[in-house]
Amino acid sequence: MRRFGFAFVTWLICLIAALAPAQAQQAGQDNLTVELVAETDNPAPGSEVTLAFAATPDPGWHGYWKNPGDAGLETRLDWKLPQGVTAGELRYPVPTRLMIAGIMNYVYKGSFTQFATLRIPAGLEPGSALPIAVRADYLVCTDEVCVPETENLSITLTVGDGAIRPERRARFDGWRRAFPRPLGSEGKFAIADGVARIAIPYPANAPLTGDAYFYPLTQLALTYNAPQKLTRDGDTLVIETKATGSVAKLEGVLAPGNGQGFALTAMPGAVGAATPAGIDWQAALVALGGALLGGLILNIMPCVFPILSLKALSLAKSGTSEGHARAEALAYTAGVVLVVLALGGAMLGLRAAGASVGWAFQLTDARVILFLLLLVLGIALNLAGLFELMTPKFAGKLAGGGSGGAFMAGALAAFIATPCTGPFMGAALGAALVLPWYVALVIFLGLGLGLALPFLLLGFVPALRRALPRPGAWMDIFRKILSVPMFLTAIALAWVLGGLKGVNGMAIGLLVALGLAVVLWALGRRQMRGAGNGVAWLAAALVTAAGIWAVAAVEKPATAAQTKGAAEPFSEARLAALQAEGRPVFAYFTADWCVTCKVNEKTAIETAAVAQAFEKAEVAVLVGDWTDGDPALGRFIERHNRAGVPLYLWYPKGVSEPKVLPQVLTQGMLTALPGG
Repeated sequence: MRRFGFAFVTWLICLIAALAPAQAQQAGQDNLTVELVAETDNPAPGSEVTLAFAATPDPGWHGYWKNPGDAGLETRLDWKLPQGVTAGELRYPVPTRLMIAGIMNYVYKGSFTQFATLRIPAGLEPGSALPIAVRADYLVCTDEVCVPETENLSITLTVGDGAIRPERRARFDGWRRAFPRPLGSEGKFAIADGVARIAIPYPANAPLTGDAYFYPLTQLALTYNAPQKLTRDGDTLVIETKATGSVAKLEGVLAPGNGQGFALTAMPGAVGAATPAGIDWQAALVALGGALLGGLILNIMPCVFPILSLKALSLAKSGTSEGHARAEALAYTAGVVLVVLALGGAMLGLRAAGASVGWAFQLTDARVILFLLLLVLGIALNLAGLFELMTPKFAGKLAGGGSGGAFMAGALAAFIATPCTGPFMGAALGAALVLPWYVALVIFLGLGLGLALPFLLLGFVPALRRALPRPGAWMDIFRKILSVPMFLTAIALAWVLGGLKGVNGMAIGLLVALGLAVVLWALGRRQMRGAGNGVAWLAAALVTAAGIWAVAAVEKPATAAQTKGAAEPFSEARLAALQAEGRPVFAYFTADWCVTCKVNEKTAIETAAVAQAFEKAEVAVLVGDWTDGDPALGRFIERHNRAGVPLYLWYPKGVSEPKVLPQVLTQGMLTALPGG
């Protein structure tokens, strides 16, 4: 019945299209136009050439994936080719989903490009013409109407040297990034009681967003409009959805939701129900204790200690009532805890969305670094006596009393503390990343409480306040001494800015810092004369905003790709140079989303025994990272009859053609290579 229903819906769409109003059938059937482009106009004899069908739907129209879903039609091609030339199967980019009235469609809502590969026979004379003609039949729809259309396309190629023009290469490389890449590992699936469970090898740290989806290529295996439940179980992604029927093999594309796609095949096998792992409460309690202790230790860091000291001394000299002291302590704690929870929650949210971020993630943004640099510099200059934080009122409360000022001081202390880390924090926050989000937030709460604990105790324990030194002239000297660690923090932030934006970025940051210092000096001079400060504060805000804009515009300096151990980034030029030197070369191609790759790296490639054997034989190691789908690496991989990673190549000394190694490696296999 399911197969009958699918055929009936498709027939009905075509019937509706044929009977649609005349205005739906636009003149020339141009609701979707297709351009036929060859990657090279001069393919070499015995080679392959990629043809692109670049499709552009009109606004509001969409085309269909190979498996269109509950309704629709895939593209049909009718070729007319010269003798000996053959055409491969049409390949499709990663689609999107469109649900209409409970019917799930796998579609392309904007421009998309399909590929087909032509095989050119050997022995053709250079200059021979190869006229290529193809009729493309496809269905194009809006949300209300569908129209079957036809494009008759033709192109003439000339047998030549296979050269590809740079602009054509760039265009095809851009299109290739939209195509799914082979996952490199086989999945498993099991169907029971109308439920399909699919286990896909996918590293635990690989990106996966809430919009991740498995697009089935095998038709009538899964219920297309049924929801999919995705659960991670270590390095396995388990997908649970409603099944339609039994199949011998399940093919499809996993779309993690970040614009990528991975083609995979799953075979029948045992797949357990995906259930979230239980919470290790003992580990959670240890992490909470570590967060409390780590937050407490943060108070002696140079970026936090001056703020805490000023607030403590201001509380001691104010002579406030017991109730007022407690109110300030609670307000300070609230400021600390809310900022820490906000930063921790933002980090967890970004990780859930597929970003690979950790604590102090905001410090990877040069604009945040510059803002922190200017903020710390302003505090340092205030402590040094260059100006007084008297206006605006909210800033003036920082060194004085009042619950509002205490709250702001706590928030500032927490925000400035993010560049710092200390003992116990790393393990605690690392545990938070593998625990459920609600437990992780409790750990972040512990970090905030630890950071606020000294001032909280001062507010609630009068004996501690009485133990503080009596106010006196020494406090002015002590305040100026406290400016030194703040200046050191500013220098450290300038160094971090240089790491992100290079020397040019650091220079801009220092120039902006100098400009802010001049503005604050002018502010201090006006304060001494009793003049208004509004213009000075406005100038400080403008200098800060201009600096943040300027540093954001600085291009990040180019750096060499990072590889492990003695390995170098792969390039064909480097490979040729090493071979010219007469050195043996081991080249391997990997990706962060390839489980097989990572297992081979940990158990074989990156072991001490292999490193020692390679060093003894002067073996050069080249690493090709295909995580982002680099088209240049993709073409090199394809030339070795592989569709994806892992790929392992061994180039013996003095041999130009490599030996392709198995996809599963062992230490013994690699250590034996130099001697073989």
